[in-house]
Amino acid sequence: MTLIITDEDVKRLLPMPECIEAMRVAFRDFAEGIAVNRPRMRYLARHPDPERKYLANVHIGAVPSAGIAVVRAGSQIIKPPSPTNDRRLYENPQAFNWGIVILYSIETAEPLALLHEFRLSGMRVGATTAVAVDKIARPEASTLGLLGTGKQAHSALEAIACVRPLRRVNVYSPNAEHRQAFAREMARDRMEVVAVSNARAAVAGADVVCCATNAMTPVFDGNWLEGGQLVVSIANSDVTNKRSEVDRRTYERASAIVVNDWESVIDNDQTELLDPLKERLIRQDQIHELGDLLIDKVKLSQPPRGSAGEEIIYFKNNSGLAIQFAAAGGILYRKAIAESGNKTIPTEWLGSDLSASYKAGFRPSP
Repeated sequence: MTLIITDEDVKRLLPMPECIEAMRVAFRDFAEGIAVNRPRMRYLARHPDPERKYLANVHIGAVPSAGIAVVRAGSQIIKPPSPTNDRRLYENPQAFNWGIVILYSIETAEPLALLHEFRLSGMRVGATTAVAVDKIARPEASTLGLLGTGKQAHSALEAIACVRPLRRVNVYSPNAEHRQAFAREMARDRMEVVAVSNARAAVAGADVVCCATNAMTPVFDGNWLEGGQLVVSIANSDVTNKRSEVDRRTYERASAIVVNDWESVIDNDQTELLDPLKERLIRQDQIHELGDLLIDKVKLSQPPRGSAGEEIIYFKNNSGLAIQFAAAGGILYRKAIAESGNKTIPTEWLGSDLSASYKAGFRPSP
C-alpha cells in the first residue's frame, strides 16, 4: 500500500529539530556527491482570466542515505505583480494547496507515499536557514531581526530558536495588525518577541537579520547593517519572475555569500546574484555552497562580538531543492508506516502491471 501523508501528519510526526537534522544530512550528502538534485523547474501558462496565470513548480532528486527519491509537483493559480501590486498573489479558486510530493523507494522504485507539501515546504526552508545559522553565526547570538510574519517567518523563527539561544526577536511587517498578532503568538518563556514599527528597528542590534517575506523588492537598506551580522533571505528570482529581499548595498558589504546550490543560481537565472557578480560588485570566490561548509571544505564562521574584523555574511537560501523533501520525507515515511490507521491507496493503482508482458517475453523499453 502507498501511504497518504497529510499536513496534519507532518505537524505531528516531524519536530523541527528532526527536520533541521534532515537538512544537514541532505546538504552534506549533496556536497559529497551522494545526494542527487536537479534545479527546480517553473513555468507559466495562459489562464482564461488575462489577469491570472497558471504556475507549475517541479523538483526532482534523491537522498540515498534516506532511501528516498522524490518528485515534488506544485500547481497554482497566481495573480502576477502589477503597477498597483508588488506581490505575487496565489489565488487558487478553492482554498486548497494542490502541491504534492511523491516519495519513491530507491531500492524497489515503487511509490511509497503521496505527501502534502504545504506544511513541509515552509518547514524545510526554515530548517535550512537554521542549518546555516548554526554553522555560521556566533554561538551566543541571541537577538533576531525578523522581516515577515507569514508561514515562512513562523518556520524561520521556530528553527533558528532551535540552534541559538534567542532572547529577543524584533519583528516587522508593513501590516501592523499582522506583526502584533505574530508577536503575541510566538512569544515564549525567555524569548521576547516585539513588534517594531519599521524595518530599520528590526535590523538594528540584531545578531541575525532574517527576511522571510513574499516581497518582490528589497525590504531594508543595506546601509543599516552592522558589522558582525548574519543576513538571511529566502526570496529569489527564477524564469517566471525577478525578485530580491536584499539590495545591492547588502551584496557590496558582504564579505562572503552562501547559497544552497550554485547550479540553481545559473539554471533559474537568479539575476539578483548574477548581476552584481557580472558588475564585479562581488567576486566568485566570495560565494560558497552550504554543503561545502558542512563538510568543512570551506571554513566560515563569525568571530565573537567586539573582536577585530567583524564582517557581514549573507546566506541566500536561494532555492528549494528536492533533496530537502527527500531527506525529511524519509523520516516521515518511516514514522507513518510504523503507525496503524494511516490513509492508504493500493500501490498498484499507481503503476502498470507488466506481469503478462514479462511472461510473453516483452520487457520495458530502456
